[in-house]
Amino acid sequence: MKIRCSKSDLLKGVNTVYRAVPSKTTMSILQCILINADEGNIKMIANDMELGIETVIKGEIEDKGIVALDAKMLFDIVHKLPDNDIYIESDESFMTRIIYDEGDNNSFKIVGRSGDDFSYLPEIEKKDPLIISEFTLKDIINKTIFSIAENENNKIMTGELFEIKSNRLRVVSLDGHRVSIVNTDLKNEYDERKVIIPGKALSEVSKIIPGDSDKDVSIYFYDKNVLFEIEGTKIVTRLIEGEYFKIDQMLSNDYNTSFSINKKNLLDCIDRATLFIKEGDKKPIIMDIKDDTIQLKINSAVGSMNEDISIEKEGNDLMIGFNPKFLIDALRVIEDEKINIYMVNSKAPCFIKNDNESYIYMVLPINFNVVN
Repeated sequence: MKIRCSKSDLLKGVNTVYRAVPSKTTMSILQCILINADEGNIKMIANDMELGIETVIKGEIEDKGIVALDAKMLFDIVHKLPDNDIYIESDESFMTRIIYDEGDNNSFKIVGRSGDDFSYLPEIEKKDPLIISEFTLKDIINKTIFSIAENENNKIMTGELFEIKSNRLRVVSLDGHRVSIVNTDLKNEYDERKVIIPGKALSEVSKIIPGDSDKDVSIYFYDKNVLFEIEGTKIVTRLIEGEYFKIDQMLSNDYNTSFSINKKNLLDCIDRATLFIKEGDKKPIIMDIKDDTIQLKINSAVGSMNEDISIEKEGNDLMIGFNPKFLIDALRVIEDEKINIYMVNSKAPCFIKNDNESYIYMVLPINFNVVN
């Protein structure tokens, strides 16, 4: 095999697929990146058996071939290459040279491997794709990914529910303390579908998507897998099996207290309050809601803070406490200048949502001692 490409194109390809290289595995071949220049284009592939990524890079094929190279070694080498055209060539024993000088003198040599044992991405039947813009998909993921569970105790909580009904997509994540929901109108109508996509895969999809593009992503659902096609890149992951939680039963419209507030003022205030919380401390921020004012209070071993913010309130006065991080995570992804918050009592969840419910954030309260 012999190929030529620019350092920038090679770097982009390595950075993209490296996300699917496992840090630990009993199958050493999976700690390689496969370079496949055997089908008219240059493909780079990595696969940890749960998440697989394949991308096509620009370049010229002088001699066809396939070689598997140690991913960490290739990653480190490519990042240190000068901004020249790069040649990668391997012989029949898969010994591979990475040449970065036209004179052929400046090069790295890597022991490569045959691609015969490499696990390629599963074949996905490309039928009836969900079409959504790159910008919209990235936005949906960023507005929900922070509330998936980090541990594997409940596998379903480590994924996000993608529920399609006609021309409406609902994406849900939860971790036992909060729920994030984003509702999006689609351009087309689709058959009803409900799947759970691993949060790890969605996080990588979000990182790969440029974010400022209105180009479309095609999402194919097949059996136990889902395929994302993003402009020359394929991302395949296994779906999480099982039934998702009954979200509608968690959503209440029976509120005793509601108020509107400037989002930035509330976010900044809660952010300031975290100055008095040490890492690992579970001190709540307390909201004392009265008339046209909400007073936010925090009291810890290192100090305390009180701050008043004007609100437009309906219903009962209320004092309630929350983990400030959970509120900050939700507020940071909301783009509205003014937000609406709904509450039942000091023991029930609060809901942050807009009028058309394109987003709903539910946060459970925590117990507290009254701060003077």
